[in-house]
Amino acid sequence: MPVHDWTLVDAGVFHHFHLGWIASLRNSLNSGLLPNDFYAMVERAPDEPISDVAVLEGMAVGNTRLRTHDPNAPGIGLAVLDAPPKTRFRHDVDATPSLYAARSTQVVVRHVSGDRIVAFIEIVSPGNKHSARAFRNFVEKLGNTIQSGCHLLVIDLHPPTPRDPRGVHAKFREDSFGIATVPGVEPENPLGMAAYVSAMRPVAYF
Repeated sequence: MPVHDWTLVDAGVFHHFHLGWIASLRNSLNSGLLPNDFYAMVERAPDEPISDVAVLEGMAVGNTRLRTHDPNAPGIGLAVLDAPPKTRFRHDVDATPSLYAARSTQVVVRHVSGDRIVAFIEIVSPGNKHSARAFRNFVEKLGNTIQSGCHLLVIDLHPPTPRDPRGVHAKFREDSFGIATVPGVEPENPLGMAAYVSAMRPVAYF
């Protein structure tokens, strides 16, 4: 299918597409693509948990007034400053891609015998490549999936970054299996998809 240039939009727009495509993949798998003894579900990817945040108003810290929803509300909670503090330096970090990566979902294929998981379909999000830590955690998650005996399909619609100069597949194989000669993405073909068969000798189709 045609693939859009997802570098032109923010992480929220890709997240919207991600959710819709995941649901479409699940529906297609359950409409006859899977054998009768298997079924697919959309499940939350086991990344870092998301905390619910309550913003309070009307509190004061020193000479700084804090905004809350209810000026009469008692108690202590997270607050937002009306004015930024006076400091020598300010450093803004865009955490949006990482937040959406934590909200990502995946297609999980299960077998009817005990509802055991047999395979995952993982769509790479911008947040998975947003930082060295996020990418390292993502690659470790892929490795844990294979080691647990589950098959894996990884779809990467984003061009390489300094963290994966030859794509997710090449970096995953290098880090998890110590194989530095695997094929990777190329400038004329910057996107990649790889299927991994979990076995005593794991097989990859790139």
